[in-house]
Amino acid sequence: MKLFGFFSVLVGVQLASCGGKSDGAVKKVNYDSLREPLIKANKFYVKKESDEIDQYARFKGWDMTVSGTGLRYMIYKHGEGSVAKAGQQAKINYKVSLMDGRVCYSSDKTGPKSFTIGEDHIESGLHEAITYLRVGDKAIVILPSFLAFGLAGDGDKIPPHASVVYDLELIALH
Repeated sequence: MKLFGFFSVLVGVQLASCGGKSDGAVKKVNYDSLREPLIKANKFYVKKESDEIDQYARFKGWDMTVSGTGLRYMIYKHGEGSVAKAGQQAKINYKVSLMDGRVCYSSDKTGPKSFTIGEDHIESGLHEAITYLRVGDKAIVILPSFLAFGLAGDGDKIPPHASVVYDLELIALH
């Protein structure tokens, strides 16, 4: 009975805070009014992250190519194999780091990674990066957060909103 009394008081407080009236109508959110501020905020964040990546690359002395998506890459050892294409199975050696230098993952510990280019569930930036390489190439690739693990991180070693640095070697294509 005490529980019923508590809920009665809670409902009464809520009704009083709403003026005691409820017409049952649900207020609609005007998403169009939110669109522009969200776009503006996102552009600001993407620009800020892009500037940080450029500063990091300059600090490292890397002359990187910037793709249309904002991915940066620099091939530092050229191979002589075929060029990677969507639909092929790629096998890579890799080291994944954050821009503060922390190594998150490495094929030295787990062995090479294989995935189907453009199809498997991995970072979209990695799919893109591989298509700039040929078998035998070694490259440094920086993925902005939106091409890596995004707003959530990976739930383990990569935090939310983190740019990710890959040191890649394309070993084989099938």
